[in-house]
Amino acid sequence: MENKQGNTFEYTYSAGEQAEIRRIRSKYAPKEESKMEQLQRLDASATQKATMYAIIVGVIGALILGTGMSCCMVWTDTLLIPGIVIGVIGMGVVAAAYPLYDRTLKKERARIAPEILRLTDELLK
Repeated sequence: MENKQGNTFEYTYSAGEQAEIRRIRSKYAPKEESKMEQLQRLDASATQKATMYAIIVGVIGALILGTGMSCCMVWTDTLLIPGIVIGVIGMGVVAAAYPLYDRTLKKERARIAPEILRLTDELLK
């Protein structure tokens, strides 16, 4: 398009290209965490820590229980009684996983409660 003074004007727009440019740029731009994202991250961190501890204790208990079962089934003549004792100990460790989860979750929630309350107050205003 040319006007009477000889100036030209060109305009090219592609929504697809612009979206692709923004998508690529967002990968490299520094991320700023919003208050809502901070709130979600804090809430998830309490649950993640408690879950991790409970899973570790549960797996260790299951391994101990399995060892006791192996003693009872494979070496019945010599390790039956120790195998039963080891299996019962393993059951106790597995049973302790959930109370450990609850206790850890309560401690973590108490630890992050002030920050959660501050963020929720800011978001609710």
